[in-house]
Amino acid sequence: MQTDQIDDHAVMLTGSTLVISRWLPGPAERIWRYLTDSELRRKWLAAGEMEPVAGSALELVWRNDELSHSGDRRPEGFAEEQRMESRVIAIDPPRLLTIGWGAGDVTFELREEGERVLLTLTHRGLDDPRDRLMTASGWHMHLDILVSEANGEPPASFWSGWVKLRDDYARRLNA
Repeated sequence: MQTDQIDDHAVMLTGSTLVISRWLPGPAERIWRYLTDSELRRKWLAAGEMEPVAGSALELVWRNDELSHSGDRRPEGFAEEQRMESRVIAIDPPRLLTIGWGAGDVTFELREEGERVLLTLTHRGLDDPRDRLMTASGWHMHLDILVSEANGEPPASFWSGWVKLRDDYARRLNA
């Protein structure tokens, strides 16, 4: 049974676990490539070659300016490029991918329903309230860009979208 009843906004399940979901056009194997192929992943999140084996090293490289329209300036305090050393924790193509993320981890789960795929992202280990705000707005914006990419539509500009979402999540998470 297909249902569209998901909220685009991230929710905190516990004090340190964030969950956010998006509907994408299938099949799951196609969306899986957006998670695991560096060239496709850099179009919505971060580049980085990934060996599809649990325990393998992974370096993610963000260049959010490349996800922004010209004239959309990076907010003060952000570098042009951000890098994070990570590792593949668990992998079950094309259904589940868990990677290390700082002191926590991020799990991407894909579930096909008809011609669509529900992507559910779970980010664990967000102990610092400031991290929750930055992470919730970041995942929201990156996933919005993924939806546009997967649908063949022009994506919104990253930085201006992120700033609006940051302000929105500041209200939501402090409510």
